[in-house]
Amino acid sequence: MFQKKEKKQEETKSEETMVLNKQELEEKIIQALKTCYDPEIPVDIFELGLIYEIKIDNDTNVNIKMTLTSPACPVAGSLPGEVQLKIKSIPEIKNVNIELVWNPPWDRDMMSDVAKVELGMY
Repeated sequence: MFQKKEKKQEETKSEETMVLNKQELEEKIIQALKTCYDPEIPVDIFELGLIYEIKIDNDTNVNIKMTLTSPACPVAGSLPGEVQLKIKSIPEIKNVNIELVWNPPWDRDMMSDVAKVELGMY
């Protein structure tokens, strides 16, 4: 009985550590995303609201859903690859999958307040 309780406590601690590690890893991913820019807009893609979802599985594989400011964006062919390379350069990350999505379509309301201030929209 004591061994079962001890094992249960170890599993709980392991789960808590995993959640904490995923949060730390997500922060590293966000910092990497903040080094990627749409060349036409002097604000990083995270603050622009181009990143819709960041998922990290238990094996530190990362799936990102992102969009572009428009389907005709001149960096459509290069920006997703740049994002993938920058995230993959984080040592803890095993694999990165970038999914380019168009729904919901991006608009200015998706920008953070930081981006709006930088662009003089306030």
